[in-house]
Amino acid sequence: MTAIDMKNVPASTNAHGIETKKFHENEHVQAVHITLKPGEQLKKHITPVDVFFYVLEGTGIVEIGEEKKEVGIDTYVDSPAQIPHCWYNESSEILRILVVKTPKPVAKAKIL
Repeated sequence: MTAIDMKNVPASTNAHGIETKKFHENEHVQAVHITLKPGEQLKKHITPVDVFFYVLEGTGIVEIGEEKKEVGIDTYVDSPAQIPHCWYNESSEILRILVVKTPKPVAKAKIL
């Protein structure tokens, strides 16, 4: 069994300038924890694989393709491969999101 306290996972900054913690990866999947501080957002981008998001804390706005929606804690969001998407934290609180990419991407996301 592996049990990881996310407080002990080293943070890095991704291409969007956002704090991320990659905590699981194999040939089939990649799991990342992202934290958006108030006012932060991801840049709109295209991921070469399917992605799903699960909101762990806070409220944010997710944009996938032509759809844009405010979502909160315990919300699952599906984002198919090759569809532009991004997240915005327009609240005054932290937004924490679990990001799962399947399969593990072999190419980088394309920032638009």
